[in-house]
Order: sequence, then C-alpha cells, then structure tokens
Amino acid sequence: MKTALTIAGSDSCGGAGIQADIKTMTVNGVYAMSAITALTAQNTTGVTGVMEVTPEFLGKQLDSIFTDIFPDAVKIGMVSSVKLIETIAEKLKFYNAKNIVVDPVMFSKSGSKLLQDDAVETLKNCLFPMAVLLTPNIPEASVLSGIPIKNETDMIKAAEIISKGYGCAVLCKGGHNINDANDLLYHDNKYKWFIGEKINTKNNHGTGCTLSSAIAAGLAKGMDLETSIQSAKEYVSGALKAMLDLGKGRGPLNHLWNICKH
Repeated sequence: MKTALTIAGSDSCGGAGIQADIKTMTVNGVYAMSAITALTAQNTTGVTGVMEVTPEFLGKQLDSIFTDIFPDAVKIGMVSSVKLIETIAEKLKFYNAKNIVVDPVMFSKSGSKLLQDDAVETLKNCLFPMAVLLTPNIPEASVLSGIPIKNETDMIKAAEIISKGYGCAVLCKGGHNINDANDLLYHDNKYKWFIGEKINTKNNHGTGCTLSSAIAAGLAKGMDLETSIQSAKEYVSGALKAMLDLGKGRGPLNHLWNICKH
C-alpha cells in the first residue's frame, strides 16, 4: 500500500485539517499518517482558539514518521509560525521527501486568520521551492502574487507569477465569485483549466484541505499531476453533492460519500 503524510493542524469538529486529510487519503486508497502543527478549538461556526505544538515536538513527529514508514507523498496544510515552517523545511530536505503538495492556508472559511504575517515570507522562501504543487484559493493567490484577482485572466497571471517565482506548479482554485468552481493549473509555462460544477451548498468546510489531500493521494499512487488533480476534483464534487448537513454554520462535506450512505 502506498503512503501519504499530512502536516497540518487538528480540527476539533473533524471537517478540515488533519481529520479531513486522513479521511480523504484513506478513502482514496493510501495509508495516511500525520504530524500535527497545532490544535484548534473550532466548529462549523468558527475558530475560538489555536495552540501550536513546539518546533521540537513537530520535529520529533517527522523523525518518527520518516525513519519508519517513508511517505510516498506529503501534504502540508495549516502552519502558522516561522519556527514551525523552518522545522518542516529542514526535515523534508534532510529526508529528501517527494511529491510535496502545499496548501497555503491563510484564512479559515469563517474568515479567521490562521497564518501570522511574518510566516508568509518564510512559507514562500522555505517550503514553496520544495513543492511539486501549490493549491491557493483566490484570496491566497492574490496575496502570494501581489495582484488583485477579479476574473479568470487575473487567475492566469497570478498563477504564472507564483509558479515562475518558486519553480513549482500552481493550482489556483476558482470560486469566490470568479467562476463556477473552475480551477487553473499553471505548470511548465502552460496553463490548463479543470472545469468544476458549482454546487449550491453552504456545507463546504474543509474543501481546500480535502482537495489537496486527494491530490497528494493520487501522486502517492503514481498518478501524474493532471490525473491526480482531475481525480481529486471528482472526489470533492461527490463529497459536496452528498449534501451532508451537520452543525449550525458551514458544515463539513461527506468524505465517505463513495463508500457508504449517511
């Protein structure tokens, strides 16, 4: 069995972060492992607290994983501070990790800020050059590229700036009133659209975490990048269409939609 590692924060309500990643990787046929960067107190209505692990403890988690069950792919999600980012970069470089997918999580669905200001530059300088793929949404791509994104032409330009700046592929995720959930891959000086269906549901907590984890699972199994993205989009669409309705706010998608009925 192929293996994948998620490095991210824990979501106490189970819809995003480590919990969503493990569900996604498992359902998509790989053995999931985790290194937790922070505990969050959150539910479908918002985040009420964040408690980081120490860099030393994060390093021990990564050492334990890489020296025993080496991951075939790595997904990196919420990492909120400079020292944690530096620890991840140091360990991934030391162990020569492969198939690294970085989801640059800056904000929660409810609008809570999850990345400290000084950590943005460290993320860009330390982790982005190691990645095979970045998966920013529109607000994140705007911050990373330094340009406002108001239409699909802007998406292409922003993805190009990010890709050329850090030498990796970029999947700029649609939505946010730009289009009907069409995602834009910029890679090797070319771009490709992945057409998505806009699904009318408020229950989309953890969509970004789920997409990046599904892509990592595909890469772990030996799929090429475009096939991994297409497979991941189909999985996420199915999870949204399942119309799971939990919680008082933005509920989670149904990660188990293709193996059981709720």
